[in-house]
Amino acid sequence: MEKPPPTPLDLLPLTHSWPFFESGQRFDLGTLRDDAGPATNVVLDPDHFERRGIGVWQCDLADNGLRWSPTVYDLFGLPRGAGLLRPEIVALYCEPSRAAMERLRAHAIRHRRGFTIDVEILPARRRSRWMRLVAAPICEGGRTVRLHGLKRDVTHEYR
Repeated sequence: MEKPPPTPLDLLPLTHSWPFFESGQRFDLGTLRDDAGPATNVVLDPDHFERRGIGVWQCDLADNGLRWSPTVYDLFGLPRGAGLLRPEIVALYCEPSRAAMERLRAHAIRHRRGFTIDVEILPARRRSRWMRLVAAPICEGGRTVRLHGLKRDVTHEYR
């Protein structure tokens, strides 16, 4: 039997995503390690990315609290400023996108690594969409305490 062609969700090796380049611009999202002392993490300026149609997000690992810029709310079809519960948001990811994203997220947290993955989501009250998810760790005391990054609609690349 012939093997089916690979899909965008065929997970690349976990080291596939750094550095991340898009349209000739490198997104420096933060430090990978903070062994030399306090992290010198880059603070993402939401306005800079919002003007380019790219959303900014952050997840606090202590309580899974999410913070999103307006573009991310729009991408998920949720009212801007709505309360965000990570389990409800993760449920909007289509399988196998959810499994792939969770695997990369766990690796990123454990090994203080960033990742990039295209995932399919089913936004509230809308057709499915493809989203490019870029994540980088924020570390304190040698451990990952938050993830942050960018989310961008890339549905046009899959049609």
